[in-house]
Amino acid sequence: MTLLAVAVAFVAYNLLPLISQGGGENPAGSVAAREKLDPKEPAFNADSAYQFVAAQCDFGPRAMNTAGHEACARWIVSKFEQYGCSVERQQADLTGYDGTTLKSTNIIARVNPSASPRILLCAHWDSRPWADNDPDEANWKRPILAANDAASGVAVMLEIARLLQQDSTFAQGIDFVCFDAEDWGTPQWSELPDDPATWALGAQHYADHLPDGVFSYGILLDMVGGQGAKFYREGFSRSYAGELVARIWGAARRAGYGSYFPKKDSGMVTDDHVPLCKRGIPVVDIIPYYPDCQASSFGPTWHTLADDLEHIDRNTLKAVGQTVIQVIYE
Repeated sequence: MTLLAVAVAFVAYNLLPLISQGGGENPAGSVAAREKLDPKEPAFNADSAYQFVAAQCDFGPRAMNTAGHEACARWIVSKFEQYGCSVERQQADLTGYDGTTLKSTNIIARVNPSASPRILLCAHWDSRPWADNDPDEANWKRPILAANDAASGVAVMLEIARLLQQDSTFAQGIDFVCFDAEDWGTPQWSELPDDPATWALGAQHYADHLPDGVFSYGILLDMVGGQGAKFYREGFSRSYAGELVARIWGAARRAGYGSYFPKKDSGMVTDDHVPLCKRGIPVVDIIPYYPDCQASSFGPTWHTLADDLEHIDRNTLKAVGQTVIQVIYE
């Protein structure tokens, strides 16, 4: 996961229109009517999603250019194929902050490949090579297991793919994209300044090679399984995709999980959605914010060795997964 960006200046971009129920209008003319409890099926299975998190962690750290990374890639591809998706591997040699050549693979899994326009659901799948925010300095150059900061987002997408395969009536086109090379950004112990361009390398490559007009909107899932997580409205998401932010946070309330999505704002986060937003695709980052956590505003396990299965909460996975289903089915 990337560092919290401090925005000095920001240029707002025009937003593409969203495809939404009732043309985006509220028939009752009130926020209360839009947010009335009205959960949609199918029911997201948090136990299943948790097992998908555990299966990724079984490969150990999945940092770039490691055996665990390659083995996990094959597993992710096999699971999406098992759930009826058409899968593409977008491979590229990318350059890390320190000049390291990173053997990157973005995994693109499509539901109803011929349908257009499409919805983009995405998360990064690589793990941080260094626990550079660990409270013990001796751990700063050790790789993390990344149960939350990588595996959780992929797990939610896999569970949604599994559920969609069971719905023979579902006709919407969806691309599940697992971004690689997100977490090779400049470590805190480096003498080099933190450069935002060193983060989200796989998403940058994907955006650079993406044809126009493919997606109506997108949702990025980052660290969506942590204990005590609350998902505030992230800054770049508000600026590039404000209408979609309102739609998702309202959907959370209609699904019954509004307590996980408070009507509060957080700062701007350099993450995988930014290069996509700059291409004109409204993409919202569902990412936690811990305003009172001294270790990190991303939570106490962020970029530490404590980012493990013990700190994954099925309730958080459920809240996020059901909210995304609510958005899709509305």
